[in-house]
Amino acid sequence: MRIIDVHVHLYPPEVGRDPVAWAAARGETHWAALCTRRRSDGQPVQTFPDVDRLLHDMDAAGVEQAVLLGWYWEKPETCAWQNRFYAECVRAHPDRLAAFAAIHPSAGEAAVRAEIRRSHDEGLRGLGELSPHSQGYALDDAAFAAALALAGELRMPVNLHVTDPNTRRYPGRLETPLEDFVRLAKTHPQVTWILAHWGGGLPSWETNPIMRQDLARVFYDTAASPLSYDDRIWRTMLDLVPPEKIIFGSDYPLILYPKIGREPGWCGFLEEINGAGLTPEEKGLVLAGNAARVLGR
Repeated sequence: MRIIDVHVHLYPPEVGRDPVAWAAARGETHWAALCTRRRSDGQPVQTFPDVDRLLHDMDAAGVEQAVLLGWYWEKPETCAWQNRFYAECVRAHPDRLAAFAAIHPSAGEAAVRAEIRRSHDEGLRGLGELSPHSQGYALDDAAFAAALALAGELRMPVNLHVTDPNTRRYPGRLETPLEDFVRLAKTHPQVTWILAHWGGGLPSWETNPIMRQDLARVFYDTAASPLSYDDRIWRTMLDLVPPEKIIFGSDYPLILYPKIGREPGWCGFLEEINGAGLTPEEKGLVLAGNAARVLGR
């Protein structure tokens, strides 16, 4: 069965050599709080593999393609830096890797639009992972609105970070009110949205017919699911929304099963899915079909 992972992060080698020092030099303090922290047992929350290790791990798990997501950086220049790196990765491995572009509206409307067009011309397929709540701009920010308008015009899906209000607290966590994502979906109906981390529980709102209509162009990825939910989440969510709205994402290189292993990968996550009671049709859609459709592949 095909597997496409729509939620993977990757960084140039200089980040992995000393992530804390790199973040301090770049002024990316929120990224450092989330990505360089350690758990109570001293284990890091993630590793920093290079592209060759990513491809090796994909091969080991049978993952056909990974979508490299940008980060919700604090600095526009960091966004552009990561976008150029991703363009190089996609050019080198077009059959295995796709990528989304990072942006920060503080660069201004003209600069943001130029960065999106440049990224699109370089082969990047969407925007994200973005987070207005983390990056410090309003939902109605003019440059953000211009970015979304252009994303709709270019048919570039937009991935947004969402925090489930009921999950545990951790360093760097920020609240992301679910009503904000409904507002964005209603205000920008031309955009195809992918809400990360099961949309923070937003699928439960789709039991309301009016809300379901408002969220018609919203998809939900499964990134980091094992860290917040047990395997019942699969059947629960698929009973709330059609399987066509759920897209597989891992949040690689986050370590999803820290009590079992100290390396990132897909095998444990895929075993969980295989045991979650999904039909073959549901698994086919979630693991690859929906991603291929949203990405236009």
